[in-house]
Amino acid sequence: MSDYNTDLFKEQYLLKKSCFFSDKLISLLINSSTLIAITGFSLPFFSFLLYDINVDFRLLLSSFFVTFAVYSLNKLTDTKEDKINLQNRAEFTIKNRHYIILSVIISSFAAVYLAFSYTIFAILIIFFPFCIGFIYSIKVANFRLKDIIFMKSLSVALAWAVIGAFIPIVVDSRGIKMISFVFVFFFIKLFINTVIFDVRDINGDSLNGVRTIPVFLGRKKTRILLLIMNSILIFWLIFSYFQGFFHRYFIVLIFATVYGYWYILYFCRETINIRMSRDLLVDGEFIGVAILASLHSYNSIFY
Repeated sequence: MSDYNTDLFKEQYLLKKSCFFSDKLISLLINSSTLIAITGFSLPFFSFLLYDINVDFRLLLSSFFVTFAVYSLNKLTDTKEDKINLQNRAEFTIKNRHYIILSVIISSFAAVYLAFSYTIFAILIIFFPFCIGFIYSIKVANFRLKDIIFMKSLSVALAWAVIGAFIPIVVDSRGIKMISFVFVFFFIKLFINTVIFDVRDINGDSLNGVRTIPVFLGRKKTRILLLIMNSILIFWLIFSYFQGFFHRYFIVLIFATVYGYWYILYFCRETINIRMSRDLLVDGEFIGVAILASLHSYNSIFY
């Protein structure tokens, strides 16, 4: 009996230790912008598959680094709001401020270097989200995009949509109609994504005078707006199907649309107050989508 209790105690101890380690690792990935940078890799990866273009990992790494740089820069400028909304992130940013500044510089140069082996078009695509991130995060002549209602969400969604829609066509061109369909899909998905996080940050943004959509409309009206936008994707699915686009990944696209309904309803609730799971389930959406699309592509080839 004593041996059984000892073994049980060891198992419980190891389980608690592994859970603690997992929490610390996830927290580090989120606070350091590594998780969102992996999304910056995964989103254009999925786009390569949608276009049926051979994946170029140099461009994906360039997207990874520019995403890391932009979101790390944003953490440096958002410390005031984060002290209210995300205390752990604010503490991490303040504690590691010099390392974060260095990582922004190194990541920016790495992103440009990796894109440089292609045309000037590739560099412009990579620079676009960085420029948007700069005027979004930093006040110049008392102006920044983040302080203008709707412009925050529109600018973030636009930057992501440009990365998703245009990085693959650096390698191989596609028709304007297909590019437009891909652009619209990513724009709507990432607009919803960024507003979901504004719902989380509603208290800190209100106190600091940042007029986001949830601050302006309130939680309930914001939820209705997001559900309407996600419903546009149903029509997008129908039109793209009859255009003959993306048939191989249609199940994955349907999943992404249904999943959007779930996290809108879940994370726009009045009583919800979940931190890390929101980053994993919303920011990490395209990591899962890219994995599903890869598995589906593999099965389509071999079966």
